[in-house]
Formats: sequence, structure tokens, C-alpha cells
Amino acid sequence: MRNFLLLSTTIVVGLLPIGYANAQVESRLSAFTDVSDETLLNPGDGDWLHWRRTYDGWGYSPLEEINKENVGDLQVAWTWSLTPGATETTPIVHDGVLFVHNNLDKVQAIDGASGDLLWEYNRDLPEDVVAAGTGNTATKRNMAIYEDMIILATSDTHIIALDARTGQEVWSVEPAAWSDGFRYSSGPLIADGVVVQGMTGCGNAQPGGCFITGHDPATGDELWRFHSIAQDGEEGDTWNDLPIESRHGASVWLAATYDPDTNTVFSGVGQPYPWIAEMSGLLPAVDTPGVSNDALYTDSTLALDPQTGELKWYFQHLPNDTWDLDYIYERILVDLPVDGEVREQVITTGKLGIVEALDRNDGSWLWSVETVPQNVISAIDPETGDKTINEETIPMIGQTTFNCPADPGGRGWPATAYSPRTETLYLPLAEFCSNTTPQPLDPGQAYTGGGRATFARVEVPDSDGNIGRLDAINLADHSTAWSHRQRSPITSAVLPTGGGLVFAGDWNRYFYAFDDETGDVLWQIRTNNAVNSFPISYEADGKQYVAVAVGNGSSQARALATLTPEFVNPAAGSVLWVFTLP
Repeated sequence: MRNFLLLSTTIVVGLLPIGYANAQVESRLSAFTDVSDETLLNPGDGDWLHWRRTYDGWGYSPLEEINKENVGDLQVAWTWSLTPGATETTPIVHDGVLFVHNNLDKVQAIDGASGDLLWEYNRDLPEDVVAAGTGNTATKRNMAIYEDMIILATSDTHIIALDARTGQEVWSVEPAAWSDGFRYSSGPLIADGVVVQGMTGCGNAQPGGCFITGHDPATGDELWRFHSIAQDGEEGDTWNDLPIESRHGASVWLAATYDPDTNTVFSGVGQPYPWIAEMSGLLPAVDTPGVSNDALYTDSTLALDPQTGELKWYFQHLPNDTWDLDYIYERILVDLPVDGEVREQVITTGKLGIVEALDRNDGSWLWSVETVPQNVISAIDPETGDKTINEETIPMIGQTTFNCPADPGGRGWPATAYSPRTETLYLPLAEFCSNTTPQPLDPGQAYTGGGRATFARVEVPDSDGNIGRLDAINLADHSTAWSHRQRSPITSAVLPTGGGLVFAGDWNRYFYAFDDETGDVLWQIRTNNAVNSFPISYEADGKQYVAVAVGNGSSQARALATLTPEFVNPAAGSVLWVFTLP
């Protein structure tokens, strides 16, 4: 534990009378305890310590004070204005202190009960980073907490640690340069005492693509680096005989999941760049023995050792993705029967909206369930999971193809969640299709970045006009328990709770509580902006709260919003909303 002086009293002067401010800050922070490895393994019910609360990625809160019977009485406890911009954040909560990562790397510690500011950290970013961050590039989807530190990734591609009691910077490292096109869109995972962080931005034509790094939490020193694009000779030649400097993409832009029983980190990987395989050099396939155009490890589940970065196994969900249909999203760990035998599963859902399950010990295929309308995959082998591609959907230069779904996906970065109450996976989904047109390079023009495709999004043919969906898939028998459909896209992650509720929000500014067994809407409130983040539930002073950040700017939400032009949101107005019972 470090012995920094509390600076919080100077920060809150002017907000509260000085004597009261001192007592308030010192009382809340003096009760703050360090977060050990054991605490991360078994978080208190009232804490939210990981991106999805627990290592298994469930995104589930066991708190049940707010339940089906009383949720209709839910009211605003307090609000807190955030830095304007895309607001895709997940607060961290421990011992009643809520930590929130604002746009452009302002981090604030807030009293979870009163909404009072305890301390604030503002990162001194280069001017060009600030200018570039006016869109959605300056938002971060999660932070981590470990011992007495908050650990986060920044908009100038550093990983930093802050003292959780004071906001003082403890250490800072730079795994790659922002000026070289690298970016961070999410924060780290702490696994077996190692800071595990994925790099993104690799659609900027960086040779050899992206990577995942492991860091010493005491110093930030890099311990290992795993390249998410297969290097020369690794796993044979899966990049169609392309040299390493011509292999682009494989961004790792969401945090991983960890299984402490097998000491394994599970991470998704994004797609190749440019998206169009004919332009990336992945089509036509080279007719050479031992060479494929699968483009490992794009669109894969990776199983890594957190101490060494060693690859234990991988499963590629969509080889040679030419549609921008990544499989980067959260991996959820459940132990449930498959064909009468309990299997330790890792479950994910990519942009295609297909729920897929693997054995998390060896990566072998288990099962899949389709949700939204899609025409890219014509068949899935039930034994191996191998997918047969509908070749009519492959985009080619000089043509426009019709594919369902498309960028930004039948499901996007807003996370799914699992409730052990119901053994059900809850998924925010979107129904739409696209007329996809490649944007080829001019003769002699070098590729310098970008997807190089235009998506003209349209409704599903013969649709009733409903774009937004929230589905409930029973993971015990793979049946659909219910499906809520509405006009506005669902643009937040989902939060199931021990009170039998599922919270989610949409582009039309509504935040809802659904019945976890029926899908009925039991409560709703209209906020000031798009609900476009990761809702959480926590406890402070023995009372349950539900928190969600709202704000405009997410590229995923704005892309879906082109399908519903009647819904118009303010350009600014990022706010953390916190609810509780009277």
C-alpha cells in the first residue's frame, strides 16, 4: 500500500462545506480495502470488480433488494455529468466507492451512496490525441482494480495505474505508439496477478497487426506479447502466402475472460483489414500445398496462459472474414449439460448473432443457436462447427452484395449476460441487412488503412420495421425463452439480477427493467441521451443501486440509428444515472 496524502479535500472544496467534505471523503476512503487475488476470485455481492463483474463474464448481479415486485418504485438516486462524447463505460465499484472512466481519460472516484466526488484524475493528452478523440476513439469500455490501484488503458496508448484512494498516478507504460495508429478501446483484465491488455487500431495498416500483452501490476513492465496475427511459420501459412508486413487487422478491442480453475484467459479477436478479401490479398486462394487463406487468428477464440502468454488452443469461428463480422466479444463461462453430460463451456456470440459454445478445456465444438436473420452462413457442421459460406454474399470489387447482417453486427459490442437464476443468456440484438460495396484502391495506390467498404443498411426484407431485439436463450436446452422486439435499436449491454430483472437501454433514450422469465417490461425511464454503455448494480451502505451511463457518439449506435431516422438525440449530454428504491 502506498502512503500518498489525500488530495481529495482540495478537489471537493466549493462543492461542500470544507469540514463536511473532509469528513465525507475520509470516511468513505478510509473504509476502502485493498483488492486481493482472492477478492477478485470471489467479489462481494455488492461490488462490481470486473468488466462483467465476475471472472466468468456473466455480467450478473446477485443483489435482490430491487425485484419484480418493487421495481416499479425505482427512482433516481443521483446523477453525475460526464465528459461529452461516446460514453461506453463500465463503472468499477468497491466498498461503496464508484470509479468511472470518462471520455479523454478523466477518471473520477464518487461516493456510491451520495454521488459526491472523492477525487478526480485528468490525463494530460497530446493535442492531436484530443483532436482525434472528438468522435468515438476516446471512450474506454472498462477499467480494472487490483490491490490499491485502478488500472486503465488511455487514449494515447498507455496503460496506467492510479492509487485508488487518491487518484495519484503510480506507473505508466506505452506498449505501442498512438502515432503509429495503435489505439485502446477497452481496459485490462487482471488474471493470476497479471495485467492482460488487448491492442486495437490495427485497421491502420500496421504490419503484422495487433497483439495482447501481459504486464507486472507492480511496475507495468511488459512480461509477454502474443501476436493476434499468426507470424511467419506459425500454424503453417494461413495468410495466403502474404508476407507479414501485408497482414493487417486482428484488433483485440474488448477485455478478456478468465478461468481460474484452468488458469486460462479467453479472448476474442477481430477481423482482417481491409475487410474485402479480394483487396487484402486473401482472395483468390493460392494453390500451394500447406497454404490456406483462413487468416489466423482473426475471428477466433484464443485460450492463453496469463503468466506466459502461451497459446493453449484456438478456435476460428469465421475464417477469412470479408464482411466485418468480428468474433471479438465477451466469452461467458458456464458448466451445463450437453447431451446429458455436464461440460465446461465457453460461449460467445459474434456479429452474425450466432450463439456458439466450445469446450473450454480443449476448444472442441459443442453447439450453436442462430438468432437474427442472416444469409452469410448456409450451414454449420454440428460435429465440428465448420461453417459453409453462402458465396453470393462475398463482396467483390465492382459489385454490390446483399448480406444480413453487416457492420455493425446483428449483435455489437454491448455485452450479453447470463443469469444462473434462469440458466439463460440475454442478448441485445439488431435485425437489419446491407448492400455492401467495396471501395477499391486506385491503381498504384498503397493501402494505408480503413475497411474499404460502404454499407448501405436496410431493413430485413418483409420486416415489420422492428430493428431492436432482446432475446433470452436457455443455455440448458438452447431454446428461446422469449424475444422482445421493438423499433428502436437496443444499444446497451444487459444486466440480469438476483431480483429476477434484466436491465437494458436503447437508442431512443429509454432504460428498461424486463422480467427475466417473460420479457415483460416492468419499469422504464426516459433519460437525456442514448443508453449506450454497460449497466451495473452495486451496494453502498446496505442499499442496492443500479447505474448506467448515457451519451451520444458510439459508432455502433449511430450506424444502427440510420435505420430509425425518426429518433433524434442530443449531440452532447453524457451523464451517469444512478437509481434506487425510495
